[in-house]
Amino acid sequence: MTATVLIVDDEETARNFISEALTDSGYEAIEAGTLEEANEVIDTAAADIVLLDVMLPDGSGLSLLDRLSIENPRPPVILITAFGEVDTAVEAMKKGALDFLQKPLDLERLLQAVEHSSEVVSLRRELDLLRRSSTSDTEMVIGDTQTMQQVMHEAERAASAAVSVLITGETGTGKEVLARTIHNISPRADKPFIPINCAALPDTMIESELFGHEAGAFTGAQKKKPGLIEIADGGILFLDEISSTKPEMQAKLLRMLDEHKFRRVGGVKEIAVDVQILAASNRDLPAMISDGEFREDLYYRLKVVDLHLPPLRERIGDIPALAGNFLRQINMRVGSNIEGITPRAIEALKAHSWPGNIRELRHVIERASLFCDEEMIDLAHLPPDIRAQTK
Repeated sequence: MTATVLIVDDEETARNFISEALTDSGYEAIEAGTLEEANEVIDTAAADIVLLDVMLPDGSGLSLLDRLSIENPRPPVILITAFGEVDTAVEAMKKGALDFLQKPLDLERLLQAVEHSSEVVSLRRELDLLRRSSTSDTEMVIGDTQTMQQVMHEAERAASAAVSVLITGETGTGKEVLARTIHNISPRADKPFIPINCAALPDTMIESELFGHEAGAFTGAQKKKPGLIEIADGGILFLDEISSTKPEMQAKLLRMLDEHKFRRVGGVKEIAVDVQILAASNRDLPAMISDGEFREDLYYRLKVVDLHLPPLRERIGDIPALAGNFLRQINMRVGSNIEGITPRAIEALKAHSWPGNIRELRHVIERASLFCDEEMIDLAHLPPDIRAQTK
């Protein structure tokens, strides 16, 4: 993750020295010589970390610390104090400073403090994204069909190699569930899994969501915002419905995949990232390539491993395992104690064509559980259109 450090110090030589050291270590640096300048930077939320000198020409750095303590998110503050100002350092820690350094600065100690603060920023970003992102309560059920066994074998290979993966299949076949499974079994399992539905975002927003933007990059961009690619650094980014992206966005994604670098919207500095890309589509991408709607080079760059999820009607033999898994999840979630599904209800489920695939099956089991007051889900608990097929 690239963090931006605001250096607040009235000594220009000291600021330049710290800025150069931080830049050489991969951080972005912004300089401010007064409290007024520092407040202007903070107003734009451009700083992830604040390196703050106590003695400033227009006031005490502790007053800025008071302001930062109520910011949301609150950037970690590393206070710089004169030698022997222990009382000031103690007061600063009580006000929320993460660390303090004494002058003359020890460069190694400074970089350690900034690295620690960067870890705090990274964790906050991940937690914030987890709160905002929708997570699935499903798990991947492989089943007994040979097709699914092969899909999972290839998925395991892709997970261990950290290569790009293209997941195709009809709506509702479990593409995001498979992507999450790849994340869970990969060496990146302890790093972020960041999903984004490309079809759900307007063209004007998707670039900012993926790459982030700098303050003032466009109308309404009052604060700096890290993009999902940046937040996913070290982990996995799942691009659902990749087919909905425009050619301009496809070109930028291709460049990021090739160079492992990108620029925020309105930014000039390139940010290096280590992200495994999983993409999914329910459309025929080769046909879109023929029609000039999708870049052929991006297609082949994404499909280092190509995983196709069959529709549920082609894996009928897996319905008992899938339905049983959904029933266990529902029992745990609502505290019910339904023991299973009767054979005749299973046969009715197998006879259905499942245009909505696994997603439709989950909804059917949820509905049946709602109306079931007995030990087993039976034919009478299923929707009328499914019951009718058994007559």
